[in-house]
Amino acid sequence: MNCIYPSVKQFFLKPFFLLTLFFASITYGWADDGAKIFKQNCSRCHTIGKGKLTGPDLKDVASRVPAPADEWLHKWIKNNKAMIASGDAYSVKVFADNGKQNMDVFDGVISDADISAVIAYIKNPPVEKAKEVVEHKPGHEEEKGLSKFTVLLIVAIALLIIVMVLGTVKKQLSDSLNVKKGLPPAEPITAVKWASRNKRIVAVMGIVAVIILAKLTYEGLMTLSVDQGYLPVQPIKYSHETHAGKLQINCVYCHSGAEKGKTAGVPSANVCMNCHKAISEGPKTGKAEIAKIYEAVGWDPEKGQYSKPQRPLKWVRVHSLPDFAYFNHSQHVVVGKQDCKNCHGDMATLDEAKQVSPLTMGWCVDCHRKTEVPGMSTNPYYEELHAKLKEKYKGHPITVETMGGLDCIKCHY
Repeated sequence: MNCIYPSVKQFFLKPFFLLTLFFASITYGWADDGAKIFKQNCSRCHTIGKGKLTGPDLKDVASRVPAPADEWLHKWIKNNKAMIASGDAYSVKVFADNGKQNMDVFDGVISDADISAVIAYIKNPPVEKAKEVVEHKPGHEEEKGLSKFTVLLIVAIALLIIVMVLGTVKKQLSDSLNVKKGLPPAEPITAVKWASRNKRIVAVMGIVAVIILAKLTYEGLMTLSVDQGYLPVQPIKYSHETHAGKLQINCVYCHSGAEKGKTAGVPSANVCMNCHKAISEGPKTGKAEIAKIYEAVGWDPEKGQYSKPQRPLKWVRVHSLPDFAYFNHSQHVVVGKQDCKNCHGDMATLDEAKQVSPLTMGWCVDCHRKTEVPGMSTNPYYEELHAKLKEKYKGHPITVETMGGLDCIKCHY
């Protein structure tokens, strides 16, 4: 009997748990891939086929750099400053074409294998299908496909059902054979008996269950108050693409607080009226949205005067840090010379303001570790300190972390 009908344990239970572990490893990303590394380290400054951000668009970059492309890209990603210093012609050109802004040095930050994975991803990124534009309305929820965890659960349940069916078939065949031999039917195997006979498999099941539960718990906790992608409905459909993109209006014209204090501030409707007294019709929404500005400030366009009741606009805040975290815009914009798009994304390409970055502590710390402090000798007050730091960290960039930018008290007080 055992030769004709091999045990379910040998041919089905072990593959079942191996497959479960395999799907779990794929689902929860136990192995980093190029896409993940790119998003963590490169997407803040680069896109692939979506236009220039702080750094150049990387679409078809392998065809632009000197051959052999992979070798050149590997050296550039690892330490672009060393390549520029060496006089490499194309490195110097890239540096000059991008406002002489150095890219982060990843030597010692990510491994050679990770760099190769990023290069492979840049050369062959996933093809994104065009998505139908859906107007965001209160209560509107976009339909989503099955999550990876759901797929894993379905596969595990399906395999478990197959194992149970095969176990039932085996028992029936055993009972039939015992009847022919004049033997009593085989004693049914309960879950307790099966567990006592397969302690190793039960132990593996328990370990896998604990790992998955811990992973789910960790991911759930790490998403609390993380609103990346948040896109609220605003009282006016203001187009950043039109104003910051096509018209090239500087961010601080409207958000004047960014250079002067802690908050960038939401401009009052009176700032809008500096232009819209004369401009009553927009290229995308016609007169409908500009009329809302007139209503807010009490402007009568026919009489050319403020003669109506005022109805202040109730803008919905997009970016909001917790009260225990201190962030000062002027420190980053004026002293740190950070481009607004480093945190807010390229608003010149967006109609509605949304939260592009996660704004988590890890995201901020990562930026402080990589961002080099600009203008080291422009402020006489810090000249002596900067001179000492340059001597102490000779040959290494002076980052925000080097300047004490990771001290807890800097952001939590």
